[in-house]
Amino acid sequence: MNHALQLKGVSKRYQGFALEDVTFSLPKGSIMGLIGENGAGKSTTLKAIMGVIQKDAGQVSVFGESFDGSDCDLKEKIGVVMDSANFAPDVTVNNVNRIMKHIYRNWNEEQFWYYQRKFKLPKEKPIKDFSRGMRMKLPLAVALSHDAKLLILDEATSGLDPISRDELLDVFLEFIQDEEHSILMSSHILSDLEKACDYITFIHEGRVYFSESKDVLLEKYGMFRGAEEVLNKVSPGAIVGVRRHQFGVDALLRRDLAGQELSLDPVDIETVMLYHVKHVYK
Repeated sequence: MNHALQLKGVSKRYQGFALEDVTFSLPKGSIMGLIGENGAGKSTTLKAIMGVIQKDAGQVSVFGESFDGSDCDLKEKIGVVMDSANFAPDVTVNNVNRIMKHIYRNWNEEQFWYYQRKFKLPKEKPIKDFSRGMRMKLPLAVALSHDAKLLILDEATSGLDPISRDELLDVFLEFIQDEEHSILMSSHILSDLEKACDYITFIHEGRVYFSESKDVLLEKYGMFRGAEEVLNKVSPGAIVGVRRHQFGVDALLRRDLAGQELSLDPVDIETVMLYHVKHVYK
């Protein structure tokens, strides 16, 4: 399988926190959601990918080539959107276009103005007077206008209203219609990831808990709701997590190990994440 991005054993140690042996692969033509609670290591992982921080160990490959952030040809192929726009407050959209012409060899002015119109970004208004949504859409317009093949998005839909988020998700899905294009996006809005993503990678306390196809992930687990006496008859290996309450238990189970006799409800990504770390079965 051709991969847009591969991480193998990426580690970074700080006082009080360590990113340990992070390994996952993003196939070309797909979207991967990077999930985890605050402080889990998502942003550290993205910074390690981009070479913003120096890794203690491990390797990052972009389109099959080793990447540490210094290769200008590979950097041209990567569009990055962080959770805040890194433009000076008095800069306008017109200024951004003129600046980017001198930064990117493949700057596509026509494409940039297409997204300026699509996102309804005023050309002459200083960025400090933009709404939150406009400030998030401007760097995305830039990322989509220099022939990037890989988008790395850090909370790109955070703080946006549902209509704006849905608009951006449509843009992402449109982007990957080209099978050479791929997206790695972190978000706390798991419903957005469930709509758009092909793969999910879950990081908790600096380690990858799982990284797999979203559809396979959601088919793998089911939710049992009922009496604890019934749950006690299930193989312990099938039980991922349990939440006890006055009416009985809710338990996340592996369908392949739980047996056919139990009725299990479908689950979403948020439930899978919570039961892996908050309601762990002991």
